[in-house]
Amino acid sequence: MLSQLSVKNLAVVEKLDLSFESGMSAVTGETGAGKSILLQALSLALGVRADSNLVRHGKDKADISAVFDAGQNPRVQAFLTKQLLEDEGECILRRVITADGRSKAFINGSNVSLSIMREMGSLLIDMHGQNEHQLLLRIDHQLQLLDEFAQLESAKNGLNVIVKEYKALDKKINLLTDNQDIIEQQQALYSHQLNELNEAMLDQDELGTIEADFKISANVQTITEKASTALNQLEQESGANAQLLALSSDLSSILEMDAKLQASVELIGSAQVQVQEAIYELTQYLSQLSVNEQSAEEIEARISELYALGRKHNCPIENLLITRDELTQKLDEIGGGVGSIDAMKQQLKAIAKRYQTQAQMLSKDRVSKAQVLSDVVTEVMQILGMPGSALKVGLNEKDQGVHLNGNESVEFLVKTNAGQDFKALKKVASGGELSRISLAISVVSGDSEGPPTLIFDEVDVGISGAVAEVVGRKLQDLSKNYQIICITHLAQVAAFGRQHLRVSKTQQNDSVQTTVEQLSNAERVNEVARILGGVTITNKTRQAAEEMIKQSV
Repeated sequence: MLSQLSVKNLAVVEKLDLSFESGMSAVTGETGAGKSILLQALSLALGVRADSNLVRHGKDKADISAVFDAGQNPRVQAFLTKQLLEDEGECILRRVITADGRSKAFINGSNVSLSIMREMGSLLIDMHGQNEHQLLLRIDHQLQLLDEFAQLESAKNGLNVIVKEYKALDKKINLLTDNQDIIEQQQALYSHQLNELNEAMLDQDELGTIEADFKISANVQTITEKASTALNQLEQESGANAQLLALSSDLSSILEMDAKLQASVELIGSAQVQVQEAIYELTQYLSQLSVNEQSAEEIEARISELYALGRKHNCPIENLLITRDELTQKLDEIGGGVGSIDAMKQQLKAIAKRYQTQAQMLSKDRVSKAQVLSDVVTEVMQILGMPGSALKVGLNEKDQGVHLNGNESVEFLVKTNAGQDFKALKKVASGGELSRISLAISVVSGDSEGPPTLIFDEVDVGISGAVAEVVGRKLQDLSKNYQIICITHLAQVAAFGRQHLRVSKTQQNDSVQTTVEQLSNAERVNEVARILGGVTITNKTRQAAEEMIKQSV
């Protein structure tokens, strides 16, 4: 639910900080006081496009923040997680509009696009009123309303998974069919390159060591000579090993005379052991060098072959096996030509059959529930002061094929008087009628998982008396499941508000200032009395207002 709204330098508002309660909040004020500024501020916080003219005259920017308590809203939590946005139980939407026309949007302190903000906003607030952003006029929203009422969202989502599978395979078939000549050329090229690599008998150990092997083979004579010379100098009779043995023996013989020589004897002994190890390693190295000796010409020929393959595939020779695997994968992705296309077409038919089975079940449920929704909304419309009116949930069959959301589109049709024909909702209903139809739909679908906050703008246009009281009662009933914010001109509706906000406009130093204040119980009585009786509030109107508020509890 919406818990706070802060507005700075927006149009006629210099600074505004409001707290909202759960249940129903009534918003009243004189005509022209600026009640619509609340809707305008919230719309901006929900991501609608902004105009620099909205920035208060003389200020460099307007700043709007809306705080929502979203800790218990799984859809909002899932969206925040998906967008990698911080979440501590609150969702804060902030919009900054500069005087030069630029705009920035933030969710929980992170800069986001307006499309992300609008998507987030659609999960938080549903506005019912006389504005172009109203969800009820959108065909896709009408489909969503029917499916939520009929509890078909899960079935529809499952169907759309099949649709995406179908479209992906169909796209692949079309691509293969339209580019068959090119694909066959690619197949021939990839097959030729793959055969070359396979014929090269690649081995990863060889690829990793062949350059070092070539360097050894090219310099084997020099290596052998120098290693042999070093070995001879170490192991000949007068060599380093013999000298170290003699020194160690001589010093050991005089240790009894002076124990301080112990460290020197140990060091010489250690050096002799190291020399002996070196003699062993050199002997082993020279024996393996002679056994594994391969001509430099042979290695050079092999490395030239590998370098040629590396240049052809634009990779170092140690990556030739990776290239071979990539070519194999590309051939697999292209498929087996015409035979593969035929197989995929058979698979596509099977997916289409599976789609039709589920789509027909969905259609059957929609037809049944569309009539139920039409009847119950029409019944509530009569109660809300629209005698002779009716709503019809129309189902229009789509062309043969596989479609997102099923085989039919949904369109709400309405007639506002008896004897009229049903026409599209957006072509028939006036602003006030549209608000009451929205209210009627909201009442009958009060258990759906829609946005937790509903805003009704002048839902009472064109009604009065007992019907207005019924509208207020219906809004109050709806507030048991939703947070309701209702901008109203009628005392009968305002009396049902758990919270009452009054909008007023003042003139200060050649500038206009709109303020919003939460009313106390006494102030609330006076405001309801003002709406009932006008500027002059009499005891009778005050008593009538008190009685009206008492009856609303």
